[in-house]
Amino acid sequence: QLQLVESGGGLVQPGGSLRLSCAASALSLNRYAIGWFRQAPGKEREGVSCITRSGESLNYADSVKGRFTISRDNAKNTVYLQMNSLKPEDTAVYYCAAVFTPLTTWCPQSQSYNYWGQGTQVTVSS
Repeated sequence: QLQLVESGGGLVQPGGSLRLSCAASALSLNRYAIGWFRQAPGKEREGVSCITRSGESLNYADSVKGRFTISRDNAKNTVYLQMNSLKPEDTAVYYCAAVFTPLTTWCPQSQSYNYWGQGTQVTVSS
């Protein structure tokens, strides 16, 4: 059973940066595509970004283009979300999720992931 644990959230001022981590335990992440999602209060969960097994990234949300970067370090069994130029509207609980795939250059087009972390809170406020 794959277990995911997010960390790195917190309170940051507008324009600041945070790096979220998604660490896996029990199993290796290198057979999984990994996605980051977020859910703001009163809103539906939305996709942020996804990274394929081979390291290619796909942005689900146009609002984060040029500001957020997803990456993975298979040796550390960890996926990262570097968030720069943060805005108050980025405030949300951020989740990472994983889906097993034999394809190395594939990300789901939806929220069809099998494993989810517990989330980490990101608050952007002055």
